[in-house]
Amino acid sequence: MSQPLIAAWELEEALEGAHPPRLLDCRARLGQPDAGHGLWWKAHLPGSHHLDLDRDLAGPPGEGGRHPLPRQEAFTATLQRLGVAPDVPVVVYDDMGGQLAAARAWWMLACWAGHPDVRVLDGGIQAWLGHGGELREGDGVAPRPGDWSPAYRDDAWMGADAVFSGRGLKLDARSRERFSGEAEPIDPVAGHIPGAVCRPSAENLGADGRFKHPHRLAEELPQADEAVAYCGSGVTACHTILAYAVAGRPLPRLYPGSWSEWIRDPARPVATGE
Repeated sequence: MSQPLIAAWELEEALEGAHPPRLLDCRARLGQPDAGHGLWWKAHLPGSHHLDLDRDLAGPPGEGGRHPLPRQEAFTATLQRLGVAPDVPVVVYDDMGGQLAAARAWWMLACWAGHPDVRVLDGGIQAWLGHGGELREGDGVAPRPGDWSPAYRDDAWMGADAVFSGRGLKLDARSRERFSGEAEPIDPVAGHIPGAVCRPSAENLGADGRFKHPHRLAEELPQADEAVAYCGSGVTACHTILAYAVAGRPLPRLYPGSWSEWIRDPARPVATGE
């Protein structure tokens, strides 16, 4: 797996090189399925293509939670449509420091599909603009389709039953208010999985919206021989996994269904408080 982050100045150089990366715009707004494409259409990094959280990076909501993993065949079709291939570097970005769909795209490409060179634009579109980068509007040139069929690594994630019976550290990437049950603006049940530790994804970033230094992350991130990351629907949990990659630590597995799937079965225990 390659270095998981790329700075704006590095991306600018790469885009001007002989073998530019495939650039994917992953901006999204929870609860607004068409917002991401609208943001991309209005202004995006030159040469980027839209990768949609709800349509490309998740299957239909239901028993598997609000953003379950798509079927392998569906994600393979998405990658082929975008011309993603192992010999072409990929850079993904959003406008939330990677906390939303960019980290999810990184995890699905690098950890699940096994692409060897996927990086997240550190600081997102704001870092690009701060570096003096330009934006384009409109559709642009469609990518040349590819034929890559990944060998998916299903050991990178865990289902609810394995989380329930497992003894590994459970990392909750939601806010402390949602973890404790003091506030729950999205899901019908408040609280967290018993035994979990709260590590909000926002704490992986500095005040500038970029990831903290790897040494600092290595000191701050909870340590365990085995760990699984979850959140509300398996999206921001990928940011936690990305932080471990930045820190050079062994990666937790992902619980894709996360809290939105966990609470669908009343037999599963729920905890509140710290």
